[in-house]
Amino acid sequence: MSGPGRRGLHRGVRRGGWAPWLYLAPALAVLAGLLVYPVYQLGLISFLEYTQAQVSGGEPTSFQGFGNYAALFRDEQFRQVLLATVLFAAACVTATLAVGCGLAVLLTRVRAVPRLALMLAALGAWATPAVTGSTVWVFLFDPDFGPVNRLLGLGDFSWTYGRYSAFALVLFEVVWCSFPFVMITVYAGILAIPAGVLEAAALDGASQWRTWRSVTAPLLRPILAVVTIQSVIWDFKVFTQIYVMTNGGGIAGQNLVLNVYAYQKAFASSQYSLGSAIGVVMLLILLAVTLVYLRLLRRQGGEL
Repeated sequence: MSGPGRRGLHRGVRRGGWAPWLYLAPALAVLAGLLVYPVYQLGLISFLEYTQAQVSGGEPTSFQGFGNYAALFRDEQFRQVLLATVLFAAACVTATLAVGCGLAVLLTRVRAVPRLALMLAALGAWATPAVTGSTVWVFLFDPDFGPVNRLLGLGDFSWTYGRYSAFALVLFEVVWCSFPFVMITVYAGILAIPAGVLEAAALDGASQWRTWRSVTAPLLRPILAVVTIQSVIWDFKVFTQIYVMTNGGGIAGQNLVLNVYAYQKAFASSQYSLGSAIGVVMLLILLAVTLVYLRLLRRQGGEL
C-alpha cells in the first residue's frame, strides 16, 4: 500500500493510539484532583515549619528543607514505630494471604450450600465497617464480659494490656476483615484454570499442597500479585483498628503504627509538618514495595 492509502492508515493508527486516553481523560482528571493535589500539599507541608502558630497566623511559615525528615529519623520513637509497622504489616499480609488462599481452595472442594454459606459469611465480614468490627472484637475479648476468655479459660486476662497480645488481637481483626477479598479473588482465578490441568496433576499423583505450589499458584501469579500489593497497602496503613482497639496506640504508645503516630504528631501535638513528613515516608515505602514486587514478578515471567 502506498500514497494516500498508507497515509490514511497511519492517521487511523495515530487516532487509535490517542482514543483510549481520551476515554480515560475524565477519570484521570478526577484522580488528579483527588490524589495528585493532596499528595503535592502533603509533600509541600513536610518541607515547611507548620504548627498551630503558623495555622493561626501568629508566626510566618518558614522553609525547613529536609529538616523535618532529619528530625524524624533522629527520633528514636519514630524508628521503633517504623519497625513495628513493617513487622505488623508483614504478619497481617502473610496471615491474610494464607487464610484467603486456603479458604479459596476449600470453596472448590465443598458443595453448593456450605460454599454459599461461607461466601455470605465472608462478605458480611468484609462489608462490616472497621469501627464496628473493631468494637465487636474488643467486646469479644473483653476480660470481664467477653466470651472468648471464658471459652479459653483465661479468666480476667487483658488482651490489650500487653504489647504483643494487643498486636495479636488487632491482627486477628485485620485478617478477619481482609481475607474475603483474597478468598473471592483467588477463588475466581482458580475457576478460570482449565480443569484438564488440575486433573492431570491429580492423575500424576500430586498431593493438594504440591498441586497448589507447582500448578495452581504459578497460574495465579498475576492475581496473587494484585491481592498481595493490595494487602500490603491496606495493612501498612492500618489506622482504625489500632486506634479503636488499643485506645489510641496502647499503653505508653506501645502499639503505635505509622498512621496513628502521624495522627498524634499532626493533630494531638499540632506538628503538622512532622505528620506530613511521616505521610510522605509511608507513601515512598509503599511505592518502593509495589515497584520491587512488580519487578520481581516480571522477572519470573508474570504479566499483570
